[in-house]
Amino acid sequence: MPAAIDDHARRRENLRAALAGHEPALDALLVTDLDNVRYLSGFTGSNAALLVGADPGGDAIATDGRYLTQVAEQSGDLRAVIERDVAKALLAEAEQAGVGAVGFEATALSYADHSRLAGENGPRFVPTARLVERLREVKDQGEIELLRRACAISDQALAALVEEGAITPGSTERQVARRLENLMYEFGAEAVAFETIVAAGANSAIPHHRPTEAVLAAGDFVKIDFGALYQGYHADETRTFVLGEPAAWQREIYDLVRAAQTAGREALVPGADVRAVDAAARSVIEAAGYGEQFLHGLGHGVGVQIHEAPTLGKLGSGTLSDGAVVTVEPGVYLPGRGGVRIEDTLVVRGGGPELLTRTTKDLIAL
Repeated sequence: MPAAIDDHARRRENLRAALAGHEPALDALLVTDLDNVRYLSGFTGSNAALLVGADPGGDAIATDGRYLTQVAEQSGDLRAVIERDVAKALLAEAEQAGVGAVGFEATALSYADHSRLAGENGPRFVPTARLVERLREVKDQGEIELLRRACAISDQALAALVEEGAITPGSTERQVARRLENLMYEFGAEAVAFETIVAAGANSAIPHHRPTEAVLAAGDFVKIDFGALYQGYHADETRTFVLGEPAAWQREIYDLVRAAQTAGREALVPGADVRAVDAAARSVIEAAGYGEQFLHGLGHGVGVQIHEAPTLGKLGSGTLSDGAVVTVEPGVYLPGRGGVRIEDTLVVRGGGPELLTRTTKDLIAL
């Protein structure tokens, strides 16, 4: 089920509290990032902006005439302004209402749009950084239910792919990827969360390889990184298979990555420093002598975007919150030979993380 209107209203109240504590003081926030607009209002159109003020009576959403019916259905608790230039229309409304300082999303508004909108006679226009994104780090119960469903669809699709024998010598990476994507649609996805990665043989040593006409062969590792999109929320999962009996070196690095992934998952506790979580997994791989073959961070937040805060990595900052949803995805990549990545999507909980992607992590020989 989509998030209820009261969920969006509660999120706007949380944003109002953030505005009250902002320095410098803000009387309203102009939200132009469409993912943030959806998070705060439920509206999914391609042209929209939202004004959230200190007084909820001043909240308004703007879109154009193409979405007249849709905005009433999805954001019926908000006053709708129907104009093509959505940001300009809401700033004019704020000025007319005597609103003082209006924040804008500095990472979402272009320099050209800022120059056009920040007129001398309008409200004072103040840059803000990640006000809504920080709220999005902690998922509410409705969001977690949607993420559970997205992950369940992903698991079902992968199970069906394996059961029907689609991952087999003679198939191409692109054929396997497209079949998996079709299965996700069949099980209820509204879209795929990102372009599916299928990487076979030496290509599995490329972390973000794009599927090609490369043919799967006996003895290959086959790395599959994929996810379903369900009602605006993304799943993210990676499993690595082997075609035929695994060689000793394949078992070695698979078992190593699985041990590192377990260590990373166990480090997911509220209050943990994101760099310490990365180090918990990375140290396992480094101790085995493969530190230079772990080429990326341990994970990232997942929600209305496939990559969002927090970042689990050496360059991350901050701590984990109860209710954050993150991936844990260590990998070892041996150029010219093959690589392994194992990835889950999990909810950070006080009693231990909740696993949302439930496909086995045993090494499966196909």
